Amino acid sequence: MSTATPVTIALSKGRIFEETVPLLAAAGIVVTEDVEKSRKLIFDTSQSDVRVVLVRASDVPVYVQYGGADLGVSGLDSLIEHGGQGLYQPLDLQIAKCRVSVAVRKGFDYERAVKQGARLRIATKYPEIARNFFAAKGVHVDMVKLYGSMELAPLTGMADAIVDLVSTGNTLKANDLVEVEPIMDISSRLVVNQASLKLKQAPLRHIIDAFAAAVAAKNS
Repeated sequence: MSTATPVTIALSKGRIFEETVPLLAAAGIVVTEDVEKSRKLIFDTSQSDVRVVLVRASDVPVYVQYGGADLGVSGLDSLIEHGGQGLYQPLDLQIAKCRVSVAVRKGFDYERAVKQGARLRIATKYPEIARNFFAAKGVHVDMVKLYGSMELAPLTGMADAIVDLVSTGNTLKANDLVEVEPIMDISSRLVVNQASLKLKQAPLRHIIDAFAAAVAAKNS
């Protein structure tokens, strides 16, 4: 691959990064440092014209939209909250799978609380997903936006329920909460800046095609 300015890939630390590594390898891209041990935010790769930047998961769509990165890997949850403006989404990578669900403290009568016309206070970092879900059920919600320690909200009486990502459910159980209703399944998508796709078509197409082939091979 050869391009005047480097191709920049936005990723977030943790599960998305770990599960993207094999896809990068399929495109011949290897990050040359251990990102978990480094405090850096920009990393060189085995390809001199490709670099990786580490940002918060919720910021990946923003960096790609505004050209801070040419492409990135983002969970569907973050994309819905962002709105997806200015982004080309060519691939569901089918990695970092989990779900968005409603959870309440044990003993809370959720069925009674969500009757048509009821009003609930919901704590979440996903207000768009939560609002749309409860609106479809005819339930009015007051939203409390939180960025972490979601499980505390029902336990302290600050909210009736939370809407959050659930993978194993172990964190809910450890905090005496129960998952009462799944909202949607989540996986991570490849997102591409539309202007970059025109300006750096060859190198970006190489990465997109390699990712697509790796996903297809994994699921065949």
